[in-house]
Amino acid sequence: MKKKRVNQIEKEHIPMLRFGQEDVLQDPTARSIRSYEANRATILGNAYRNKATITFCTDDGDIKQVETTVWCYDDKFVLLKSGMFLPIRSILKIENS
Repeated sequence: MKKKRVNQIEKEHIPMLRFGQEDVLQDPTARSIRSYEANRATILGNAYRNKATITFCTDDGDIKQVETTVWCYDDKFVLLKSGMFLPIRSILKIENS
């Protein structure tokens, strides 16, 4: 299987992207880890203005990455700095710096 190239983008470009309706993570354990990572990124973002690297998948299967502060999240979206929303179902992983 060919490894897909990850494209770095600016958070301001997120509203121009399209996202699929299905969750990119099928494994319940992976979803639980993603939720934990979102919570941790939110705490670090609010307390220390820490940036997180978020790897996500668009509707057409492109894998993208954005580095930004996570302000909050719920079961549908993460809210990024500058008021950008990213559907949680599209996120592959969140890494804290």
